[in-house]
Amino acid sequence: KHVYTGIEKTVKRAVSLNKIREIYSLDLSHDPKLEYARDMFILSFFLRGMSFVDMAFLKKSDLVGGRLTYRRRKTNQLLVIKWEPVMQRIVQRYGNPSSIYLLPIIEDSTVNVRSKYKNGLYKINYNLKRVGSRVHLSLPLTMYVARHSWASIARSRNIPLSVISQGMGHDSESTTKIYLASLETNVIDRAIQTLIKLLEGN
Repeated sequence: KHVYTGIEKTVKRAVSLNKIREIYSLDLSHDPKLEYARDMFILSFFLRGMSFVDMAFLKKSDLVGGRLTYRRRKTNQLLVIKWEPVMQRIVQRYGNPSSIYLLPIIEDSTVNVRSKYKNGLYKINYNLKRVGSRVHLSLPLTMYVARHSWASIARSRNIPLSVISQGMGHDSESTTKIYLASLETNVIDRAIQTLIKLLEGN
């Protein structure tokens, strides 16, 4: 009887484009752990908010002819992303020549890959919170914030919901709407403010 089974909106986990810029431009060269966490966050954002589990299992063979092709582990949906120079710079910075994987999250497929992935996510999220404090974020910075932020920023630039949904690999637009709930609230707030100004003659 103490279990809540109703529907509740997700807590806001998106940050503004200005904050993304601040995070991107931070000089973290003095702390390689923070720099690596930041770069994985930024790479996720550039890759349409790619989930960390999908990033962890990307293989070098997925990158062919300037296109990254992979299947979402959650939905098995096939996604193709144009590979940009900024993505390549991040991969080159951390790639292991002897690994089949694109990023140094799992590296060795003979070990417990699930354990490696979860441990990698924990460490990155821990360091991302430290990065977030550098830019005075009001919410904890995690890899998931990159995904929410990509969706919200894309929507704020009037990119159609169908395009955002497809880009994120969602199996329905209703899932994408959950990500955008906080953005829609902000739009309504601004509309009300406009009406108040009109009524007050401002």
